[in-house]
Amino acid sequence: GSTLLVTKSMKIAVDFDGTIVTHEYPRIGQELPFATETLRMLIKENHRLILWTVREGKLLDEAIDWCRQRGVEFWAINKDYPEENGTINNNHFSRKLKVDLFIDDRNLGGLPDWGVIYRMVHEGKTWKDLLREARTMGLPEAPKKKHWWQR
Repeated sequence: GSTLLVTKSMKIAVDFDGTIVTHEYPRIGQELPFATETLRMLIKENHRLILWTVREGKLLDEAIDWCRQRGVEFWAINKDYPEENGTINNNHFSRKLKVDLFIDDRNLGGLPDWGVIYRMVHEGKTWKDLLREARTMGLPEAPKKKHWWQR
């Protein structure tokens, strides 16, 4: 039988340019394969997604509308929670987001494809876990070198 994995609801910051779409700022690039599909699945699983982008004003509105047209509604945009208003109601305001994960093309090691991103979030896997799985999936080992006396 199959088991259903239940992951805790996470707060996830997601970049736009180079992450959801190809990097063609200030224009909106082409959608990266499965980006919005994956984001919709994460939202459906009750993760709170925050759009975290350098875009502001009209360029930000265009990105929000682009996502909305594809069924992706962010929980918050460029802030920790929807009601956050900088220093007005928070004397401990920090520009650093308090999130569980960042999905960003500038990640050390680059951006995994969206299928891998989904597995990592949904199954609670790390890069190390995925590499360990790949090694143990019965991949053929490299042939052992013969010592000079066995040739």
